[in-house]
Amino acid sequence: MSLLKSFGRFWYDFIVGDDWKIAVTVVLALALLLVALSIGLFADAGLAVLGGVLLMAAFTVSLIIDVRPGSS
Repeated sequence: MSLLKSFGRFWYDFIVGDDWKIAVTVVLALALLLVALSIGLFADAGLAVLGGVLLMAAFTVSLIIDVRPGSS
């Protein structure tokens, strides 16, 4: 059981890391990209651009949340 617990802790630390907000916003961005893929919204190149824009927007939102005045 210790091996399984250590394995879970490793993946949690690897994915979430120091800031859970970045992990949540990236997962939401990937979910939106998956929805766009499943409904056939764009071709391959459009999905790649949309994915990049969504991931950068997600990271920017999480930074804005952390850097705003009065957040400690």
